Amino acid sequence: MSLSLEDARRAYAEEIRAVADIQCDRLIEAFAHVPREAFFGPGPWFIGTGSHMRRFKMPAPDERAPWESDYRATRDADPRHLYHNVLIGIDPKRSLNNGQPTAIAAWFDTLEPQLGDRMLHVGCGVGYYTAVIAEAVGPNGSVLAVEYDSGLAARARVNLARWPNVRVVEGDGATIDVGAFDIGFVNAGATRLMPSWLAGLQPGGRLLVPLTIQVLDTTNGLTLLVRRGGGGERWEARFTGSVAIFPCHGARDEASQAELLKLYRSRAMHTVQSLRRDQHAPDPSCAVHLDDSCLSTLPPN
Repeated sequence: MSLSLEDARRAYAEEIRAVADIQCDRLIEAFAHVPREAFFGPGPWFIGTGSHMRRFKMPAPDERAPWESDYRATRDADPRHLYHNVLIGIDPKRSLNNGQPTAIAAWFDTLEPQLGDRMLHVGCGVGYYTAVIAEAVGPNGSVLAVEYDSGLAARARVNLARWPNVRVVEGDGATIDVGAFDIGFVNAGATRLMPSWLAGLQPGGRLLVPLTIQVLDTTNGLTLLVRRGGGGERWEARFTGSVAIFPCHGARDEASQAELLKLYRSRAMHTVQSLRRDQHAPDPSCAVHLDDSCLSTLPPN
């Protein structure tokens, strides 16, 4: 490899900018400076081949473990292997990966991070993308990183020690008190917006949540972007794109999945304009009606 590590990081960041059309320059600078290799232990590393995303897989040869057909090992421990738009296996045996850089960057960009923002990151994994967003909100901003898996939370706490504006909490991000925040990203598939997330989102704040249907061991659906206005009972809400992601512990139930499935089957997702938090009886404007919130075709107010 002819590029220096610094040049490889810069090329990686600029490729993310080009592929995902990232508008926030601070995000690109963060991708160019945060050392990805520092979050995954010593190499060689496992790179996702893409077959882990298929619903049905060809069986692996007898001499290999089933998960091995989903990954390839880097040739050596040169960290420059990691500076590409690829998935890195955190725990390949569980098909647990560090997310696709362009996808995560695009989701962060949708949130329009500003210097000084307070960020909620549910499902932080080992903390790589938490570090990226911590750089983007700057030293006067802050990030609450929540991770349900105790092993991942412990790794994230060590990995993120050099970012004093990050606090890592082990727990259920669907139910703990997350406090007040300006931007929020849930890195797992939910079937509903949890009350703690909506209570913590401040006026002018943005929240991105994958709303997904369970299919085998993953969940598929669409990301929902919620923007809270300064007042009114209906906040701006719209679906922004497709997603396949691990399920979010504590933020799924059969009733809300059934409502979500009806919406997706009707292909009327584009009609959703707002999130209603007021108590009301179901009516024709309710695209997904739940007791504590409703995705509505009415405009925000």
